[in-house]
Amino acid sequence: MTVGSKMHQTLASLEGAAANLKTFALDTQDQTAKQMFNDLTGQVETICQTLRDRVNYIEQEEPQYKVAQPQQQQ
Repeated sequence: MTVGSKMHQTLASLEGAAANLKTFALDTQDQTAKQMFNDLTGQVETICQTLRDRVNYIEQEEPQYKVAQPQQQQ
């Protein structure tokens, strides 16, 4: 597995974690827990953006790390 693939896989995992945290916030009635999940979601989304920026930078500087995006059917 290439560095590019690993970074994309990590980013996808983090995005999944952020989505799960959002769901937890919606599912709970406990306001303290809801706030905690929302705070954690924000932190993970910040990490996602930082990693996404790094992936973009690496792909510009080192094209061999670029992971081909699947073609969408129209």
